[in-house]
Amino acid sequence: MPKRVVKTCLSIAFISATSQSVAGGFAINEQSVSSMGTAFAGRSSSADDASTVFGNPAGMARIKREQVSGGIALIHAKTDIDNTSGSARGSNDGDMVPFIGAPMGYYVKPLDDNWSFGLGLYVPFGLVTDYERSFQGRYHGDRSEVRVITLQPTLSYRVNEQLSIGFGPTINRIDGELTSAIDNPVPGASDGKVEIKGDDTALGYNLGVLFEITPQTRFGLTYHSKVDYRLKGDTTVSGPGVIATSAGTYDASLELTTPESVDVSVTHELNADWTLYAGSTWTRWSRLEEIRANNKGVGGLLAGKLNSISEPQNWHDTWAHAVGAAYKLNAQWTLRAGLAVDQSPTNNTDRSPRIPTGDRTIVSLGTAWSPNDDVTIDLAYSYLMEDDAHIERDDYSATYKNTAHGLGAQVTYRF
Repeated sequence: MPKRVVKTCLSIAFISATSQSVAGGFAINEQSVSSMGTAFAGRSSSADDASTVFGNPAGMARIKREQVSGGIALIHAKTDIDNTSGSARGSNDGDMVPFIGAPMGYYVKPLDDNWSFGLGLYVPFGLVTDYERSFQGRYHGDRSEVRVITLQPTLSYRVNEQLSIGFGPTINRIDGELTSAIDNPVPGASDGKVEIKGDDTALGYNLGVLFEITPQTRFGLTYHSKVDYRLKGDTTVSGPGVIATSAGTYDASLELTTPESVDVSVTHELNADWTLYAGSTWTRWSRLEEIRANNKGVGGLLAGKLNSISEPQNWHDTWAHAVGAAYKLNAQWTLRAGLAVDQSPTNNTDRSPRIPTGDRTIVSLGTAWSPNDDVTIDLAYSYLMEDDAHIERDDYSATYKNTAHGLGAQVTYRF
């Protein structure tokens, strides 16, 4: 019983858990549908529309007309759980990620020949996972719903004909609600439940450099800073028997740092019809060494287990690489395609049902339709395939096979 209680209540700590979003760790890649069409290759160097506020703030220097872009990416994930074993009885249906959407919106206004102002609203991190009530691994995670929403005011400056720089502070709001089951030591008795709600607002920043090597080739570098959160909220413990001695609602806090990342890419206009893209992203996931939650005033028989809870994560830094191409079919239509590989930061020793991810391969297709000079409509589709992810806990083991479909739409209007 005590060991399972510790593992169960680590759901309190897993504000940073992940779903099968189309990115590594618990990051979400879908901040631009135009970039989604090339599997995000060239994200920091393309500067095709106002979504460059996120992709590379320096890219605003290439936008000559005031414009607004808005869209949404829809993600449908599927999970097969095989080779299961464990001391608890239960089911392993998988498919715990509901149909979810990631919205985005951007505005860019050139102020003069050198300065531009931009504003972005997007979702850089998030998850929704919801296992069936009888899930065999429910003591390690049941339901999770967490999101980060970022507002980014931005300025860019064109230093000369080749070099531009950009900077934007980020205002980040995180909130979440998680639940897990607690094993009841009484044979035949129902499980207990732990539920956590918490939120925080914290500051970070993005900065970028865009260098136009030639009129046809440009290089971009973007740095997204880490963000330090201290989530505060309530932990509610409920259940019969021994669990009831600690039942109640308690103040909870959790420190969490979302990692910094560096995105480098090259865009090369091969000729009037073809544009090639390549890029890599490094993310410092090694910041997540452990998760520790603190709860105030927990009494009863489980007080020693619930007042301070920790679990090692030992994540490692990751690289993602992507290549892509765009073909200008005619004045109105552009076709895109891309391929990406993305490392998972988790390991077989510490991976849990809340973070059941493996290394990924992503194939993307996209198109842009511009009926006139003022409007562009972007559509994109991505298919994600993961390597088998193995979970090895003392009371639950399984093999997860994850796939996901992503569909995005974005509209850009130029004034």
